[in-house]
Amino acid sequence: MRGHGTLAAHAGQPVEPDRNCGLCPRLSAFREVQRAAHPDWFNAPVPTFGKPDARLLIVGLAPGLRGANRTGRPFTGDYAGDLLYDTMIDYGFARGTYRADPADGLELVDAAITNAVRCVPPENKPTNDEINTCRRFFAATLAGFSRLSAIIALGKIAHDQTLKTLGVPLVRHKFGHGAVHALEGLPGVRLYDSYHCSRYNTNTGVLTPEMFRAVFAAVRRDLWAGSESR
Repeated sequence: MRGHGTLAAHAGQPVEPDRNCGLCPRLSAFREVQRAAHPDWFNAPVPTFGKPDARLLIVGLAPGLRGANRTGRPFTGDYAGDLLYDTMIDYGFARGTYRADPADGLELVDAAITNAVRCVPPENKPTNDEINTCRRFFAATLAGFSRLSAIIALGKIAHDQTLKTLGVPLVRHKFGHGAVHALEGLPGVRLYDSYHCSRYNTNTGVLTPEMFRAVFAAVRRDLWAGSESR
């Protein structure tokens, strides 16, 4: 990625953890339990979905147990994926039909999806140490994007992971749904905040489909405006 010394140090480093990554003992142990119980599941660190020339990167929290941990593709196989991919299709960031199956032929358009933590955590709650440990892979992922212009952080952990990876003090950019942040050291790159598209958030009314769509509408508008100004 252009113009950021913190990320430059990660250029050429492994972007994805090894399938049997043992850097986080608790996550590794949980993964082995799932492998024994569900040997037909993916049960490994879930790689980024999309190409590194995308202008939009969507950052989630971590794979869901019966979603990405089962299928091997981010946000695939659970409710969060239904809302995310339908919204991406509606706003031109994906094409095809989402069927909660990595073999559904769905393609991302000028977009990619990754997670702040690559392995499924018990109860969907990674510890601070696990988030910090996985930052090396998140940093290497960011460093590999050559045209990045927008990042959507799904939830505060994704927001914080992005800022910490860039070495930006959190106090300068407080998380808030619909907030947009210009990132120091990354000219032309904006961070867009959204509540996570989890079933819990939508069932409780914390996030409505309209609120979620508004974030993608803002990103599309800003990306198109940036393209027209060049």
